[in-house]
Amino acid sequence: MDETLLRFAITAFVMLIVVINPVAVAPVFVGVTRGMGSAERRSVLNRAVLVAFCVALFFLLAGRMMLSYLGVTMHAFAVSGGVLLFLIALPMLFGQRSPLQSPGSTASGQHPGGGEDVAIFPMAIPMLAGPGTIATVLVLATQAGRDVRRLLVLAAVLACIYVISWPILHASDRVITRIGDDKVGIITRVLGIILAALAVQYVFNGITGYYDWLSGR
Repeated sequence: MDETLLRFAITAFVMLIVVINPVAVAPVFVGVTRGMGSAERRSVLNRAVLVAFCVALFFLLAGRMMLSYLGVTMHAFAVSGGVLLFLIALPMLFGQRSPLQSPGSTASGQHPGGGEDVAIFPMAIPMLAGPGTIATVLVLATQAGRDVRRLLVLAAVLACIYVISWPILHASDRVITRIGDDKVGIITRVLGIILAALAVQYVFNGITGYYDWLSGR
């Protein structure tokens, strides 16, 4: 690997690990999988990481072309991601279970009758592959241009980060067992505040980014 390609790989890794931030996602995983058995949490984690990687890879390969064709901006992604995240934060603020975590969930993480799967939302999207991740992937893909080696390096970096994310999130499973349900309830409320603030920040970023984009036209 030549120096330029190595520099690109390091830059991509640093940018994506900061944006994806599996350490920050870990306590959210604890909250949304509360009440699940260890096997069910592991199943949710496996699917969340796999789906997040596939989403990021899709936007790496075809994202910019698709968005351009549809006329959708990344600012719209930021606003929609914020709204969805806020819907998760509200029940957590009051110590309640989100409809995404109802007691009737099955071993696959889905609700009977085709309900939501917490592995898909909110874990894969928007936590592990949110607007920030998608925007970063699109920026790096633009830098790579049509250089196949850079695109392959970028795909490998994404795979590496999600492989790293798995044990970090898996460790949060043990945290639940050690600290008990009462303390998890307290943590869930605190996380609700953080998630609500993060959701509002996503919306603000989307609105201000769109305004700046319009001003620069």
